[in-house]
Amino acid sequence: MQAEDMEVPIINILNDNGDRQRPKGKDVFKDLQKESESSMESPNLEFEYGDTDELTAELSELYSYTEEPECALNRDYFEEDFRSHARGRRWIELKVEEQKTYVMRLLDALEVTDRDKRLKVARAILYLAQGVFDECDTEVDVLHWSRHNVFLLYDMGIFTALLELLSMEIDNNQACSSAVRKPAISLADSTELRVLLSIMYLMVETVRVQTEDDRPEWRAAREAFKNELGSPLYNGEPFALLLFTMVTKFCSMNAPHFPMKKVLLLLWKTILFTLGGFEELQGMKVRGRERLNLAPLPEDSIKVVRAMRAASPPASAMELIEQQQQQKRGRRSRRPLVKQDSLDTYNERDPFKNDDARDEEEDPEDTDSGIEGEVDPLDRDVIIQPPPPPPPLRPPTEKVNLPKGLPWAPKVREKDIEHFLETSRNKFIGFTLGNDTDTLVGLPRPIHESVKTLKQHKYVSIAEVQIQKEDELQQCPMTLGDEEVEETPTEMLYLGMLPNLSQYVIALLKLLLAAAPTSKAKTDSINILADVLPEEMPITVLQSMKLGIDVNRHKEIIVKAISALLLLLLKHFKLNHIYQFEIVSQHLVFANCIPLILKFFNQNIMSYISAKNSICVLDFPNCVVHEMPELTAESLEAGDSNQFCWRNLFSCINLLRILNKLTKWKHSRTMMLVVFKSAPILKRALKVKQAMMQLYVLKLLKIQTKYLGRQWRKSNMKTMSAIYQKVRHRLNDDWAYGNDIDARPWDFQAEECALRESIEKFNSRRYDKNKNWEFAPVDNCLQSVLGQRVELPEDFHYSYEMWLEREVFSQPIQWEGLLQNP
Repeated sequence: MQAEDMEVPIINILNDNGDRQRPKGKDVFKDLQKESESSMESPNLEFEYGDTDELTAELSELYSYTEEPECALNRDYFEEDFRSHARGRRWIELKVEEQKTYVMRLLDALEVTDRDKRLKVARAILYLAQGVFDECDTEVDVLHWSRHNVFLLYDMGIFTALLELLSMEIDNNQACSSAVRKPAISLADSTELRVLLSIMYLMVETVRVQTEDDRPEWRAAREAFKNELGSPLYNGEPFALLLFTMVTKFCSMNAPHFPMKKVLLLLWKTILFTLGGFEELQGMKVRGRERLNLAPLPEDSIKVVRAMRAASPPASAMELIEQQQQQKRGRRSRRPLVKQDSLDTYNERDPFKNDDARDEEEDPEDTDSGIEGEVDPLDRDVIIQPPPPPPPLRPPTEKVNLPKGLPWAPKVREKDIEHFLETSRNKFIGFTLGNDTDTLVGLPRPIHESVKTLKQHKYVSIAEVQIQKEDELQQCPMTLGDEEVEETPTEMLYLGMLPNLSQYVIALLKLLLAAAPTSKAKTDSINILADVLPEEMPITVLQSMKLGIDVNRHKEIIVKAISALLLLLLKHFKLNHIYQFEIVSQHLVFANCIPLILKFFNQNIMSYISAKNSICVLDFPNCVVHEMPELTAESLEAGDSNQFCWRNLFSCINLLRILNKLTKWKHSRTMMLVVFKSAPILKRALKVKQAMMQLYVLKLLKIQTKYLGRQWRKSNMKTMSAIYQKVRHRLNDDWAYGNDIDARPWDFQAEECALRESIEKFNSRRYDKNKNWEFAPVDNCLQSVLGQRVELPEDFHYSYEMWLEREVFSQPIQWEGLLQNP
């Protein structure tokens, strides 16, 4: 499968003539009014970003609402078997030794050849992992017994037995061929796989989460399980690779019955458990810098982002239009705009700047229809009104509340200092000294001060050290010898993924495309609803509404799992070795990941984040503990009472972070953002009043401002102010001015090809065991060479005489040709 096979539609922002599309007449007003109403009073979102949501939310997302009746089936199979063993007692009344004896009995029953009996036993084990909910009164009790039972199951070796059964189901060609021939696939086609994956997910997720009251043996079990999952103990490869294989098999249409949501959730949680989450990553980064004798990090990025306050978005076009209509009716207003907080905190608090000057910075491009460029006539009427009289200056005794400081310490790279000195030397002394950043002879005093300031904020990343070391190993292979590679879980995962890396990336992006809310269903697209559609389709309106919510929720969970998985892989590979990160990034870029993410954001993002595709009474464990109330159309429409959907906001932030990682310091990819008209799409995402999401949107806008032109910067000053206030500064980065040299068209192919060459050299040197090394010793002794034993095919001696006649005796040899001069 090649990257070209990836079907990811490019965002259609331009029409056939290359002109910007814009609705006409009433449609403009309706669209603007709809999105303006949703954004004018958008509240601050009390969202705390983390590795995962709360445990109950993560467990409930494993099951679709269509699967809910199967919980009772699990209980029935367990009680049917347990009744004969326990003699009237309940599971929670047994001693631990008695529980272990029963689990051992279940483990033996898993090895029977009868498929139906195996499934019944697996359902009984799933009931134990779910927390024997029929014997519990509250959700807390269910979680308590689920945790107890999961550690018991792991201790008795259930996970290894399940893994063997999972491998059998994956290789079950009969089930695969049957599913391929079926016109419509439903839940019934993946029953065995769903039960096995559910048990494994419950075990991984429950063991992964640490609690304060964990027993010492549970902590030891957690470390042992973590090492098992990350080591190549399962068929010589980490467990995650088996799940990656399931993903590629599903996307190649060879196994359309695989329950992809469960596979992706289990794959994400396995990677999260074995490699570590964002807190662990930060700790690993700090320890890595200490090992390399690098300066400590200037700040803890996680803490800085959590302390940030969300800013209000710029005014939308609807607000401008409404204000203009008010003025036409003779309603005088001091400010021509609806009152709102400014993105530019400095301008908002500047006592010497009048209100009208701020209004001139309003952006005509903030319209939600994606219009950009020149100022519309409607907007121009508002903007060029006669300015009101300036307010009186505040008395000097009044204290102005300016921000205490920028959240990030500025950084400077070594190459930035080199570039600054090269420019200065060319200007003042007429020649350069290469990479010498210490010699300042002949340069004026201000240049000395500048270099001193730059060096104070110089930041050397782990990636720069890794690239430098790799260059040295490539240049001096004989002197430096082989590199000692630490066998970390990340390293073992990369080694296993490397042969089929492009297939894994393309498969994940295909699933992301199929689950994106902006994607339209196609006849040839993959069906990701195999594990949510019931055997019998709904016949009532209520059933249809329930299934519609279930399908939307199903897609949202898939997006959440894939976005978190890709971000974790990129971050861990980057920390392990920069070229491992670069090869995954390049596969993502070549598979159209950048336009795919922009396509995802090319929607009403506020509606997506506030979507209520959940039915609280059907969420696990609520649905198995409490009495089920009667569902009505009104209760389904109402949804939950949450201000936002945690998983959707989590997914949006993850996708923005992935986009940042792909484009950072890559001019060619930044130009892709410009070509795909990403600026209006990203600016609409600023409507979401959540500091972390706004930060990554502003980062993406910052890297392309120099390519968007002076007019864009002039009409987007509030966005520029927000970038200045929230994004880290590079001291000599002219992002806000845009030199002609930097804004020239970049040769995309040359930059990517140079990077590809470096990646291939790295992989060849580090992982190619059968490399034909140019520095390998050569045997020049004739007797030694002729005496080497050559392996010949077994049947060679049967046809030896024929070969001799054909290749030697029948060929005329001109011996005198050897005596002639060449």
